[in-house]
Amino acid sequence: MVPPVPIASFHSVSKTYPGQPPALRSLDLDIARGEFLTLLGPSGSGKTTTLMLLAGFETQDEGEIELEGRSVGATPPWRRGLGMVFQHYALFPHMSVAQNIAFPLAARGISRAQRAIRVAEALAMVRLEGLGDRRPAQLSGGQQQRVALARALVFGPALVLLDEPLAALDRALREELQAELRALHRRLGVSMLYVTHDQAEALALSDRIAVLRQGRIEQLDTPARLYERPANSFVAGFMGENNRLPGRFLGLEDSIARVRLDDGPDVAAEPAAALAPGDACVVMIRPERIALAAAAAADLGGNAIAATLIEVVFAGDHLRLLLALVGGSGRPGASILVRRPAAAGLSGLAPGQEAALAWQPEHAMMFAAGS
Repeated sequence: MVPPVPIASFHSVSKTYPGQPPALRSLDLDIARGEFLTLLGPSGSGKTTTLMLLAGFETQDEGEIELEGRSVGATPPWRRGLGMVFQHYALFPHMSVAQNIAFPLAARGISRAQRAIRVAEALAMVRLEGLGDRRPAQLSGGQQQRVALARALVFGPALVLLDEPLAALDRALREELQAELRALHRRLGVSMLYVTHDQAEALALSDRIAVLRQGRIEQLDTPARLYERPANSFVAGFMGENNRLPGRFLGLEDSIARVRLDDGPDVAAEPAAALAPGDACVVMIRPERIALAAAAAADLGGNAIAATLIEVVFAGDHLRLLLALVGGSGRPGASILVRRPAAAGLSGLAPGQEAALAWQPEHAMMFAAGS
């Protein structure tokens, strides 16, 4: 069986802006038909450059970009048939909402009668019925972004590009529009390429996420795999909160790595890199994976390690507990963050008190230092 042709593909695409490090370095990427793919990374990682190259607003230095299996190197943006949603809406202020949405239809020669029908359908799709006569300035930020989304979808594109479209909105509105985007994607089946630096947003929206660093894809995977099985310490640290504990690899015991933390105790973790004893490494463990008890570590035995509670922060549905591991000669060692449900309370702990920490070895991962 012949696999389906991706809706878009990048083949060894590179891009460098004058006087800057390469924005993209030989990028290979396929966007599957009907999927919601997110480009995630810090500033300067190449995610917006990737989007602009696909849209045709920038030209690659090397490599080839295909849409529907055909090279688009010589195709101008307006002939690529892509929907586009920007962070700052890019609506025409002198046009009404309906006129803004109808603009791509008029540019494609759609009749006035058909434009009216499609605009009404698009307004209903984004829950803006009855607002077609208003100007963009008369709408809230969330409503303006809905207009931008309707304009990008109204002509039925096979692929929609979204460049941090929710970044300018407050948290509650972002979460509301995330739910609407998910629903629209499921209902319409349109392919979406989404750019964000917000890890929680990427996890909530995506079928797959490409994590970029310095113009390269570090890992391309499902949200669950990225969170639970990161490819390296960069991905582990970028995808949500993660404690980063540097140390030295001691060896394997029953396929579990033993690591001596820098100025700290020995801990257990699942090896995610092939290292030799004595090699520098880093153990990554998520705050919610750490068990905490108001007890001396020696009393619990096993993999329990001693720590001192430094600070407690109330964060609504959970508590954030900052602790210091007990290092050599009883000195404070590395800091470690623990997250636990607010309803669970502190079990008698208070700042300054000794506590015991423990985790299942398979919930921690050992990576090579600097990975």
